[in-house]
Amino acid sequence: MSFKKVDAQVSFPKMEEDILAFWDEHRIFEKSVSQRAGKPRYSFKDGPPFATGTPHYGHIVASAIKDTVPRYFTMKGFQVERKWGWDCHGLPIENIAEKELGITHKKEIEELGVEKFNEICRSKVLEYVTEWKKVIRRFGRFVDMDNAYKTMDLDYMESVWWAFKELWDKGLIYESYRTMHICPRCETTLSQSEVAEGYTDVKDLSVVAKFELVDEPGTFVLAWTTTPWTLPGNVALAVGKAVEYVKVKDLWIPVKKPVEPLGLVTPEPSKRQEEYMILSKESFEKYRKDFNNQEPKIIEEFSGEKLIGKSYKPLFDYYAKDEKLEHRENGWKIYAADFVTTDEGTGVVHIAPAFGEDDMALGKEKNLPFIQHVKMDGTMKDEATDFAGKQVKPKENPQEMDVEIIRHLAHKGMLFSKEKYEHSYPHCWRCDTPLLNYATSSWFVNVTKIKDRALELAKNINWSPAHIKEGRFGKWLEGARDWSISRQRYWASVIPLWKCECGEMRVFGAVAELEAASGEKITDLHKHSVDKIAVLCAQCGGTMRRIPDVLDTWFDSGSMPYAELHYPFENQERFAEDFPADFVAEGVDQTRAWFYYQHIIGTGIKDSHAFENVIVNGIIVGEDGKKMSKKLKNYPDPMDIIEQYGADVLRYYLLSSPVVAAENLAFSERDLSDVSRNVFRMLWNSYSFFTTYASIDKWGPKKDASASENILDRWILSELQLLIQDVTGSMDHYELSKATRVLAPFIDHLSNWYIRRSRKRFWKSEDDSDKESAYQTLYTVLVTLAKVMAPFTPFLAEEIYRNLTGEESVHLADWPEADETLVDEKLNEEMQSVRNLVTEGLKLRADAKIKVRQPLLESRIKNQELSETMHEILKEELNVKNIIPDTSLE
Repeated sequence: MSFKKVDAQVSFPKMEEDILAFWDEHRIFEKSVSQRAGKPRYSFKDGPPFATGTPHYGHIVASAIKDTVPRYFTMKGFQVERKWGWDCHGLPIENIAEKELGITHKKEIEELGVEKFNEICRSKVLEYVTEWKKVIRRFGRFVDMDNAYKTMDLDYMESVWWAFKELWDKGLIYESYRTMHICPRCETTLSQSEVAEGYTDVKDLSVVAKFELVDEPGTFVLAWTTTPWTLPGNVALAVGKAVEYVKVKDLWIPVKKPVEPLGLVTPEPSKRQEEYMILSKESFEKYRKDFNNQEPKIIEEFSGEKLIGKSYKPLFDYYAKDEKLEHRENGWKIYAADFVTTDEGTGVVHIAPAFGEDDMALGKEKNLPFIQHVKMDGTMKDEATDFAGKQVKPKENPQEMDVEIIRHLAHKGMLFSKEKYEHSYPHCWRCDTPLLNYATSSWFVNVTKIKDRALELAKNINWSPAHIKEGRFGKWLEGARDWSISRQRYWASVIPLWKCECGEMRVFGAVAELEAASGEKITDLHKHSVDKIAVLCAQCGGTMRRIPDVLDTWFDSGSMPYAELHYPFENQERFAEDFPADFVAEGVDQTRAWFYYQHIIGTGIKDSHAFENVIVNGIIVGEDGKKMSKKLKNYPDPMDIIEQYGADVLRYYLLSSPVVAAENLAFSERDLSDVSRNVFRMLWNSYSFFTTYASIDKWGPKKDASASENILDRWILSELQLLIQDVTGSMDHYELSKATRVLAPFIDHLSNWYIRRSRKRFWKSEDDSDKESAYQTLYTVLVTLAKVMAPFTPFLAEEIYRNLTGEESVHLADWPEADETLVDEKLNEEMQSVRNLVTEGLKLRADAKIKVRQPLLESRIKNQELSETMHEILKEELNVKNIIPDTSLE
């Protein structure tokens, strides 16, 4: 056979474009799947991204992983189908629709009409699909994007309904009223993982407020809070029963207290000349500077038990004066609570049951009044007359309301102190609005009930890197709370629960069930369609209506293993083969999101983990170490990189880096350039060298070639077997960076040692056996290396393999198996020792400014057991006449 002569100068991007056209024309991806029909299946499940923008580096690195592993297992003989998916629902889409419509408040959606809003959302879902397809194709990823599953499709949503009903039937769904985080702009509850995603370090105002005891005028209990906006909802104070408290004598001085940014505030006048403050003994020194008296004196010490039951005057009487307020008689008193500590603040906790988990628990225990002075949209209610209609945590100025509250307290003489307080505060993962801890009703998955089983099943999952198993994922699972799955939004899968005024409830898990119960033909399962459907109540004969909430979009994507197959309505055998998935991969943030929710749903529905093996990638940041930002311009566009260096170079750079082992990577174009030069162009030069001389000599491979006796041939073939073993072992353990990194040293062995030292063998005019062995060895190495590199660098591997073998594609070939009979460990060690000695010898020449072409009499080396052949190699490389072992050398 003849080989296409390869020019030493190559444009990798141009070569890749030609190969892409070849793959498309000959349907290589489709063939790689279909030719394995009947073989064992390897199940890969792809998490669905939103098509709300163009792919970024996070998608690129994930795609490198998601392409490499399936390619590898395909070559290993498995049938590996790869189906793309699109996440279609939720706030990412709604926010885009809102922006286009100029909507800033939820009520505007209701005024527009849910159906119109949802249809606009539907039109935005796939807006960037064409751009996505372009990037994913150009990156060389084999995946079926034409038949992608979409979470907004009827079949997909029906399976989501089925999943919900399965959990319902197992008693794992319940409704509860409790405090949880809400986004006031989006006016919806958020899940634990969504909240965790949005924490940001901020500086807020904290305040110590003065609560005056009813039976001891002039005596104040001091309570500290970092959320002054919750003080109008205060109904109690909590102390530690065993905590030591002190009563401190202070002066009353009508000083003007600065309240930034509103200037100086003068307290209302008082007839008292002195006041008394109560706080924990441990916190006294911390707050000594805030007393008016420069030398405040402790006049009494006592335990918290003495304070229990005492009444105090409300800071705000908006609700306290309402005689019809339920449990009013229990309000504005001091109670003992186990959660009170002296670690921060004054050892006294202000209790507002509508705005905190501990607060609500104490409120229920003590039958406290329940005051919710803030609306779901984050504005103060009309009853709070001084602040009515104002945002309690506006995005533009989160401290604005806190300043108003502090100003009010200062004017009333109820402000003891204030200070800037730096802490981590949750923000909406979509709109960056500060979240509120807010009491509301929600539907939950009872994670607590199945947590022990989920932890047990999690032991079956193989994580790469391994520390994620017991670390980030394991700890999150251990601390998991019940999952709030209801959202007060519009464009989403709905909760398929119909309710009657009599209290009867019915959950539908299939379209056919709802059609039979309602008598209506159903073609869409979105809110604006199914909310119109009424069902007869079997209990009372009344009308059942669907509850208004929709599902958390993570329930959508977490149901993907079932819904992408429209299971259990179709593909039951396929599902049984593919579940749990053999492999999934996503970014480190998904340990608390997609990975977690799949696992919880799998535990609840199938009593099974949802995937066997998972690779977690880290985050790519700009070269300056900061988050990639278009504003900062601290990173190049991925497509620009591909057009300059080629997709293979980018793939190798990412796959050989720590980013595929859940670590962060500061993107470096300089490092990318080094990869191009030191790996790809080096290999290309070796490939070009072979094709040039093989064409001149009209050489062709021989199937029955005898084993070479040449030491260089034996060495490079031995190294090749070790390379196969190393890459195979690492890939079988899902350690991609280890698998990729060994390729560069081997290419260096091949180019800078084997070929360089074998050149004269190829230059011989006569066709002797040594020349034949050199050709056969180099051919074998290049073809085998192409197979090994195929999953990682599919373009260059394809170019080399097709030209040298005449076969249709390397991606239709089998993975090579190492021939252990060719491994010669002693030879490998000897050759490496020689290379090390050559490196050291050339360094000594350079240091002494003696050029290599100047022959030297001898080179002394530390006594090493090297063969005569190795001595000859050393002589040639160092240009010395003699190699003398010297035991005296250090």
